[in-house]
Amino acid sequence: MITQTTEAESFSDYQEVLKALAPYINGARKGDGKLSRTAFFDHAHIVGSIAGEFENNTADEFSDAVTSLGEAPNIQHHVAWIDISGPAAAAKVEFLDWKGFRFTDFFVLYKKDGQWKISGKTYDSHSQN
Repeated sequence: MITQTTEAESFSDYQEVLKALAPYINGARKGDGKLSRTAFFDHAHIVGSIAGEFENNTADEFSDAVTSLGEAPNIQHHVAWIDISGPAAAAKVEFLDWKGFRFTDFFVLYKKDGQWKISGKTYDSHSQN
């Protein structure tokens, strides 16, 4: 049975997942890989492709890549959905004009010790593939 307390907790978790994604999004805008890195667990893994080339990175390698791309002041983003089940969550975030690229990112998150962090990311760079 869904209660008012359950609904409030669910809404709170939704807001917390958005908050957990914020360093990633802000790091992209600022070209600050160290800021983006704070959104990930140490074990996190990132896979996807850019310009047809498969990328397979640790969170640290991805952090370096964000820094090397530099600032992306025109980047736009949209959180398409968030799905939560207990301490597990998934999110889809669309990015437009991240250094000329359009990305769709799929995140898997986990809530450990009361804090949500990204455990993994898979992405598509659309027409740049």
